[in-house]
Amino acid sequence: MAGQLIVGLDVSSHARAEEIVALLGDSVGFYKIGYQCFYGADGFALGKALLAAGKKVFFDLKLLDIDNTVEQGVAVIAETGATMLTVHAYPQCMRAAVKGAAGSDLCILGVSMLTSMDDADLIEAGFALDMAGLVALRAQQARDAGIGGLVASALEAEMVRTIVGPKMAVVTPGIRPAGSAVGDQKRVMSPAQALAAGASHLVVARPIIEAADPVAAAKAILAEMAGGTRLA
Repeated sequence: MAGQLIVGLDVSSHARAEEIVALLGDSVGFYKIGYQCFYGADGFALGKALLAAGKKVFFDLKLLDIDNTVEQGVAVIAETGATMLTVHAYPQCMRAAVKGAAGSDLCILGVSMLTSMDDADLIEAGFALDMAGLVALRAQQARDAGIGGLVASALEAEMVRTIVGPKMAVVTPGIRPAGSAVGDQKRVMSPAQALAAGASHLVVARPIIEAADPVAAAKAILAEMAGGTRLA
C-alpha cells in the first residue's frame, strides 16, 4: 500500500526536502519532484540522491515541445532510473516520449487536465470539449500511444480506467483527506474514494508536508487508503 502513495516534495529548499524525507523515513518510499522543487531545490540532484537511497522518484515536469526535444529530454530522465515522468497528453508529445524512454523502466504519464481546472477554465482556454469529454479523449490517445499511464483527477479515475484497462497507471493528484483544506484544487477526492474509483497511485503534498506531524499525516492517509483499495 505504501508504494501507491506518492508524496509531493513541493518545497523550494533542498534542505527542507531532505528534512521531509528523513522525517518520513520508511513510511514513504515514493516522492514526486515538480517544478518548485526541481528548479528551487536542485531537484534533479535530489532525485538522484533519493534513487541512490532506494526510493522511487516521480519527476513531474509536464514536458511539451517539439518531438526531438521531448524525446531527448525523456532519455536524460530515463538514465537516472526514475520511476515516472509526466508529459502533456498531446499525441505527438506522448509518442516522442515513448521513443525517449525506450529500453528503460521509466513510466511515461500523460497529464490529461490539471486538477485546478474545471469546465469554465476549458471554455476560457478555447477548448470545445467539456472536462469529461477531453479527459476521455486524452485517455484514448494515451492508450494508443503506448505510454505507461495517465494523470487525471480522481473524479475521472473510473472513466479513465474503463478506457485504458487494468494495466496502465492512473495517477491522481488533488487528494484531500477528511478535514484538510482544498486550496487551489477544484476537483478533489479522498484517498479511499480515489482508489475505489480506479486510481493506482495517489499524489499527496500539502496535507502531509505542511502538517504539524507529517509522519502521522502520512500514516493516517495510508490507513485510509487501506480501506479503499480496488486494484492490485
